Amino acid sequence: MWNLRFIASIDAVPAAQWNRIAATDYPFVRHEFLQALEHSGATTAATGWQVAHAVVYRHGVPVAFMPLYRKGHSYGEYVFDHAWAGAYHRHGMEYYPKLVAAIPFTPVTGPRLCVADGVNEATVLRHLVDGIGTLLDEGGGSSWHVLFPQEALAESLVDSGLLLRRGVQFHWHNRGYRDFDDFLERFSSRKRKAVRRERARVAEQGLTLTTYSGAEITSEHWDHFFTFYQLTYAKRSGHGGYLNRSFFERIGTVMADQLVLVMARHDGREVGGALSLRDQHNLYGRYWGCTREFDNLHFEACYYRGIEYCIEHGLSRFDSGAQGEHKIQRGFEPCDTWSCHWIAHPGFRQAIERFLVEDGAEVERYRQAARELLPFKR
Repeated sequence: MWNLRFIASIDAVPAAQWNRIAATDYPFVRHEFLQALEHSGATTAATGWQVAHAVVYRHGVPVAFMPLYRKGHSYGEYVFDHAWAGAYHRHGMEYYPKLVAAIPFTPVTGPRLCVADGVNEATVLRHLVDGIGTLLDEGGGSSWHVLFPQEALAESLVDSGLLLRRGVQFHWHNRGYRDFDDFLERFSSRKRKAVRRERARVAEQGLTLTTYSGAEITSEHWDHFFTFYQLTYAKRSGHGGYLNRSFFERIGTVMADQLVLVMARHDGREVGGALSLRDQHNLYGRYWGCTREFDNLHFEACYYRGIEYCIEHGLSRFDSGAQGEHKIQRGFEPCDTWSCHWIAHPGFRQAIERFLVEDGAEVERYRQAARELLPFKR
């Protein structure tokens, strides 16, 4: 007996059951991370991220889930569909609410459909697609969007009738480097000297950086870091950020072993910081902020220290976040990302499908051009 339910809180599934289905240390689908978002107030109906996680049950036992939210806007997603919403509005139709399968505020590729061992994923996906389609048909929203899935799931969703959209991010890959200098040896001479000058400039300004993880991260560190985080969002977006102090305190308590915090000091005071999460194989750069501008501090804290951490701890990949062509000259390679889209209205579906064909070709040209800018020796 199969059953699909949309739960209004992650607390409806015990943490042990949820994490057993997830069967991964990828941090962003862990019960602890999603619960921290919810309990801190970051993902609520009031913020436009109403929890509606899709959970598939068999004989009354949860066997699969997809993190899902009912959205009243398109902020915090990093796959931009504002033009689609505008087109709906111009035609007198409502684009919101929509359903979004994503990790809020987190443009990081990873599992979006988690299925328990021994359960057929194709069967689960069929129930999921049918159930969400029925929900949309009954007036539950205009569309369903799956953001930053892994490639295999993206292909399966396309086979199930969703439209595919491609994107590009820049990731660093560990080729078995002994240390940072060994990594730089792959660079052309001119690009290698440029990176060394950037790192030297950080020290010349009297900055010292320290990397903390696990229990080394204290409440005082969180106080400083949250200030940095808010200041950066205020400068960039005019608001204090999507997350609050409670969220960082919570993950600092329940996910300490998966946190890596780089803090910068100047004249005895903390002036900047970069927070990453990690799993067994990857480092994920997530949040950054500072109280004042220093030459190259952002590159040192967010990129170079992360690369050093990956080399030291044997991690294979560093996903430092969305956007940023400036990462290319620092050895971050262009890679594909995906999103999948179910558009309920037939006319808009056809129009968006045409757009995605043209957009995909442009994205591929961009990715190829970015590869030509990499600093590595020819």
